[in-house]
Amino acid sequence: MKKKHLSFLAVAALLLASACDGKRAASTTDTDTTAAADHAGMDHDTAGVQHQGTMGTPMEKGGLKVYSYSNSVDFPDADLELNRPEKNGKVTGDSVQFEYAVNNFQLSQQTPDAGTHEHANSKEGQHIHNIVDNEPYTAHYKPTFKKAIKPGQHVVLSFLSRSYHESIKHKEAYDLRVINVGNTTGNTAKFDENGQHLFYSRPKGEYTGADTRKIMLDFYLVNTELAKDGNKVRATINGNEFILDQWLPYLVEGLPMGENTFKLELIDNQGKVIPGPFNTVERKITLKQ
Repeated sequence: MKKKHLSFLAVAALLLASACDGKRAASTTDTDTTAAADHAGMDHDTAGVQHQGTMGTPMEKGGLKVYSYSNSVDFPDADLELNRPEKNGKVTGDSVQFEYAVNNFQLSQQTPDAGTHEHANSKEGQHIHNIVDNEPYTAHYKPTFKKAIKPGQHVVLSFLSRSYHESIKHKEAYDLRVINVGNTTGNTAKFDENGQHLFYSRPKGEYTGADTRKIMLDFYLVNTELAKDGNKVRATINGNEFILDQWLPYLVEGLPMGENTFKLELIDNQGKVIPGPFNTVERKITLKQ
């Protein structure tokens, strides 16, 4: 009688363990990042949330393949505040002191899923993209730094970036402001902070080796959304036009070695460029073996 009772308990224990394993397997997608954070001693608030996501339908033209993806670790509570310089503030000299407050996001730390992405990743970790007048960004791994900026009125966009240079795309993760450096005059054009704006982020610079296989295209939008029946981004890559109707990062495959040209335009549903100082931008990158 005792043996039968023990056998029953053993079977029950096995069934319970199996159920727990099944539950654990079903929730792996949402918990992998948290488990990795525990292992690394990271704060859960800064570890991010892993989403399974999907790959968009590839668009192919001119030997290129372009498609979106949405499986990156997300940081829904990440918050960026620029405390200095102040909006419309005046900065003396040509070196601007930037001071940020960053919450629920850890600078100089690898994004938990960095190893699963097949494109360029910064060994220095997560960072801030600082963009002045839609020129190529500078990456900063600490919340305080100095940056040389020419005298005049300037538009500064800042946003949080994963270690693989993909931007965090929600309102609390960016800052947009106008600053005045040195002796400015009253002849500068007024920037409409409430207007619809497109800012270029990636690709940038030079790519070598394995990083040339998949190049990430990423941009930042302010005061606008993309939709099939609304605004879009027209990306012209080496003369080949692709229409992007989702604010997501995109991967580009098939780029040749050497110089490649990327042109981005923020357009309306009629295909016309939306007025704005930065809504048409062109950059060149270089791929090497």
